[in-house]
Amino acid sequence: MKQFSRLLAFILIAILLLAVVLDWGYTTIFQQSSTRGKIEYVYHASPQQYDVVFLGSSRANNHFVAPLFEEKGIKTFNYGMSASHLFEASLLLKLMIERKFVIKKLILETDMNLANETRDAGISAQFLPYLHDSKIIKDHFAVEQDFWKLYYIPFYRYLAFDAKIGFREMNRSWRQVPTNYLDNLGYHPLGGKKKGNMKNDIRKMKPLNNRYYKEIKAICKANHIELIALMTPMCSNVKGMDYFDKVQSKYPEIHNYEKAVEGDQYFSSCGHLNDEGARMFTKIILKDFFGKP
Repeated sequence: MKQFSRLLAFILIAILLLAVVLDWGYTTIFQQSSTRGKIEYVYHASPQQYDVVFLGSSRANNHFVAPLFEEKGIKTFNYGMSASHLFEASLLLKLMIERKFVIKKLILETDMNLANETRDAGISAQFLPYLHDSKIIKDHFAVEQDFWKLYYIPFYRYLAFDAKIGFREMNRSWRQVPTNYLDNLGYHPLGGKKKGNMKNDIRKMKPLNNRYYKEIKAICKANHIELIALMTPMCSNVKGMDYFDKVQSKYPEIHNYEKAVEGDQYFSSCGHLNDEGARMFTKIILKDFFGKP
C-alpha cells in the first residue's frame, strides 16, 4: 500500500511538472507572436495614433471599410473581430489605452451585442496566453466563473480552449504562419455570390443594461475619445426589427443605421453586408460623421 501511494504521488507530481513546463512553453511561444491576429497585434504594439478606430463583432469587421477612410486622409484601423462580444471589445480597448494608443474617435458597433454580457469562448481565449503577464487581462477575467481554474491550474487554459490556443495554433504561431486578419487595415470583405442565411429572427432578443458598454463609455470619457456608437444594417427578412427601437429607447445616444443600406443584393447574409454593401455603408458614415462625401 505504501509503495502504491508513493507511485501515485510520483505520477501526480510528474503530471504537475509536465503541465507547468507545457504551460511555460506554450505561453512563451504565444508571447513572441504578434502577427496572427488583432489581439496579439495590440498586445505587442508600440504607441499608435489614430483618427478613428473601429470595434465590435463581425458586424464591424465586415461593415467598416477602413481603406476608404485612409483614402480621405483619416488614419484608421478596423479592430472588429468576428464572433466577439462587448466583453472582448472592452478588454481590447483597455489594452490599447495601456499601450498608449492616441485615439480621436471610436466607432463602436453596438446592436446585437448589447443583448448579452457573456464572453465569446473562442475570441476571449486568445487573451489567455497573457493572463499571468497582464493585470488588465487578469482583472477583466476575474469576474468569470472559471477564472480560478484558468489562472491557477497550469496548462488548463490551453486544454480547455484547444481549438483556439491549443497545439495547432501554438505550432502556427511558432512558425509565424501568416493570416489575413490584419489585411485591408483590419477590414474583412465578404463576397456577394454565395449567400448565407437570409432570414433572421431576433424577437427574443432584449438589450441589457450592458456593463461592458458602460465600461467602453467610461474609458472613452476618461481618455478624451469621442465615442460614436451605432447599429449597422440588417437584411429585409428579419422578424423582430423592433429590437433596434428598444436599443435606441434604452440608449438614445446610439445611432440607428439598420436601414441605411436596403436591398438584399448588398448582403452576404442577413446580418452581414457584402463588400459592395459595406462600401455603400462606409461612405454614408464618412459623410454623416466626418463630412467626407
